[in-house]
Amino acid sequence: MRKSLRYFTLTAIAALSLCSTIQAQAQEQNAYKNAIKITFLSWFSGSTKISYERAFPKCKQSGEICASMIGAGYDKYKNNPLGFTVRYGHKFFVAGYNEAKPLMGFYLRPEIMYSHYDYTHSVTKLRTPSRMGTIMATFGYQYCIKRFIADAWVGGGYCYGKTAETVPSKFGTSRYYHGFQTFDWFGKYSDNISLSFSIRLGVLF
Repeated sequence: MRKSLRYFTLTAIAALSLCSTIQAQAQEQNAYKNAIKITFLSWFSGSTKISYERAFPKCKQSGEICASMIGAGYDKYKNNPLGFTVRYGHKFFVAGYNEAKPLMGFYLRPEIMYSHYDYTHSVTKLRTPSRMGTIMATFGYQYCIKRFIADAWVGGGYCYGKTAETVPSKFGTSRYYHGFQTFDWFGKYSDNISLSFSIRLGVLF
């Protein structure tokens, strides 16, 4: 009797473990691991940005590449910018992660970005090049519901290159590179400190 009970218990535990594994695998297979997003406010500052993100559920990470066409948007600074940006960020999800939603949660994201465009200088009226690169660290949160995804972040880092003039400020010139801007706060300015904050909206598949 005891042997039968022990055998039954072990069999039940094995069956439950197998069911749990199958369910987890099914959840992973059915989870949306890809997303296409647009940067919500970029059009109002002179560019159109589209990004693609792919989840790596087994390591709670994702990779995201974003490209933009500078000039495809409202010319906020009235300097007729034309060019492009490219950026790649790798997300490490640190909280709120769900295997059924592998693109959801709080994350840390190191990323690199390159901005390449020409614009009309406000003083010389000549077409002037701007070429800037940056390495940043950002912190954000990504929310998924059904097939909708929303992503918001803030961060900063180091940037270097040929700076641009965009809009005058009382501290000097606030420079915007269609993906990040240089530090211009509290009476201090730096061409080598980059800041980034925005919102992306998109669909999961």
